Amino acid sequence: MNQENLEKAFEALRNGKFILVYDNDDREGEVDMIIASEFVTPKDIATMRDYAGGLICNCIHPLYCDAINLPFMNEIMKAASETYPVLSTLAPTDIPYDERSSFSIWVNHRKSFTGITDHDRSMTIKELAIMLKEERFDDFGKTFRSPGHVCLLRGAEGLLANRSGHTEIGIAMCEMAGVTPVCVVCEMMDSETGQATSFEDAKKYAEENDLVILKGDDIIKAYLENEDYSRLSLNMG
Repeated sequence: MNQENLEKAFEALRNGKFILVYDNDDREGEVDMIIASEFVTPKDIATMRDYAGGLICNCIHPLYCDAINLPFMNEIMKAASETYPVLSTLAPTDIPYDERSSFSIWVNHRKSFTGITDHDRSMTIKELAIMLKEERFDDFGKTFRSPGHVCLLRGAEGLLANRSGHTEIGIAMCEMAGVTPVCVVCEMMDSETGQATSFEDAKKYAEENDLVILKGDDIIKAYLENEDYSRLSLNMG
């Protein structure tokens, strides 16, 4: 990956456009559509439904997660397992490509109706990003309810220094681009094979739709080696 391609991806994120990211052959081996959450529209949700087809998730920077006290789902299950013992048997200890899951809770905006429509999901995603950007952390419970239809993913502490999932890659790309580090990811699925869309087919889609496609290893290298890129800091005073 050359610097020009990386800069094109940054510009796309700043303009509310999608980028495509392939993690690597030794991990999930999947291409995700990624877009900065603060710009998401109903049309973007429809695009992910129609041309990606995976799970539409909202990835949140770990500092924001700490600020709103957002737990991992496995932490919730562990805390509740004394009352519901079956939860302890469901612990995700055998994930074949990672040590832990990024999954947290699912939410809807309180002004949504069912929560699943393109309008409702885009509102939930965008308004959460704006709330975090404005550091209105006490508004989390006032503005959103759970369970809902938007899956929240908690980024790992240290992001790409400690985990190389699409969650951390997307958040890191937002940091480097200078936009609010909350992003939507959605896996691209192949309806003919029943598997993930191949990198080659995703590349064709990117070329046909004027999108930037990147490889996760290149993003990780750029993020860890260049301290000039912006990093999130919160004004908690």
